[in-house]
Amino acid sequence: MLGAGAVLVAGTVLAGCTGSGLPGESGSSASGTYGTSPLVDPDGTKPGLAPISSEQDEATARELIAELSTKGRGPKTGYDRDEFGYAWMDTADGVPLARNGCDTRNDLLKLHGRNVRFRTGSDCVVVSMDLYDPYTGKDIAWKKAKATEVQIDHVVPLSYAWQMGAARWSEDKRRRLANDALNLLPVSGPTNSAKRDSGPASWLPPNKAIRCSYAVRFAQVARKYELAVTAPDKSAMLRQCGG
Repeated sequence: MLGAGAVLVAGTVLAGCTGSGLPGESGSSASGTYGTSPLVDPDGTKPGLAPISSEQDEATARELIAELSTKGRGPKTGYDRDEFGYAWMDTADGVPLARNGCDTRNDLLKLHGRNVRFRTGSDCVVVSMDLYDPYTGKDIAWKKAKATEVQIDHVVPLSYAWQMGAARWSEDKRRRLANDALNLLPVSGPTNSAKRDSGPASWLPPNKAIRCSYAVRFAQVARKYELAVTAPDKSAMLRQCGG
């Protein structure tokens, strides 16, 4: 079933540039925002994550979230990160950026970073970049020498997905979830570590301006992979978008 966000046309924001003025776009991080609204980026392949602020967009967001099914969180028994494939594999077929010769982590750094620099002789391995972290609303001048300052967040945590039904999925489907750009954002390492495997009822980005966008992205991933969310998580997501 097609949801409200599925029929919208995707916009583009070029890394390091200001927005072109299309709906849902934001400019550089110097203005305090950077990226594309998730409502116009249903596959997660545009850089950044911009706030949702208009009443019309919040209403669209609530419609999308309202379609999610709910159930209780199951046991974590049997969960292991390797159940979703080895980290940042390039061979998770069926998701954007797969099999391009570059691992998923570096793909995400290239996609979301600005002023990206690569290792000598490589067009894949990122050694430095500027990142606007939507979760904190802050810029990070990142260098590979301090790699953990930026981590790739699974918006829907893999452990959460496991407890909500992924334990019964095929290995291929779990690999897709773990490497799908829609479910991945490079963010502040400490902030990502604090999130752990929380759902939106128990963790939200510190940057309040981005919370509705975060809820939408969480819902987009859940819908794509036919995952239920807990009732408290669904309620929390609706609240972030004015519900």
